Amino acid sequence: MTEPLPTYHTDEMPSEPERAFLTHWHQLASGYPEPLCQENGGELLFATEVGRKFRFDFAWPKLRVAVEIDGGQWKSKGGRHARDTDREKHNCAVSLGWYVLRYSPEMVESDPVRMIREVVSLLKRRLDE
Repeated sequence: MTEPLPTYHTDEMPSEPERAFLTHWHQLASGYPEPLCQENGGELLFATEVGRKFRFDFAWPKLRVAVEIDGGQWKSKGGRHARDTDREKHNCAVSLGWYVLRYSPEMVESDPVRMIREVVSLLKRRLDE
């Protein structure tokens, strides 16, 4: 695997679903690596071959695993354009060898145990490779 990508910081506050994910992570995934994210000051920025830069909501760079909480519709710049940008980000990440799990705010709220199990399962598989 390649070295971790550089981190950056932003003034944008994490969304409520992003904060909820991190809370569930701390409650249900003790013993697993902490993700880089806004909440702990370690966001991950990855650059594409065409010069675009994207931010993951949560990332484990050494394992090339990321979690995205879909929520552009709740932000001021949401809508179709945001969804297209999210798709572009996902496609670029996959083409660079990332595994990206995506969840809606409703999924974070309604079944956090399943969500965290899925993330932990992927992290375990990546650790075993």
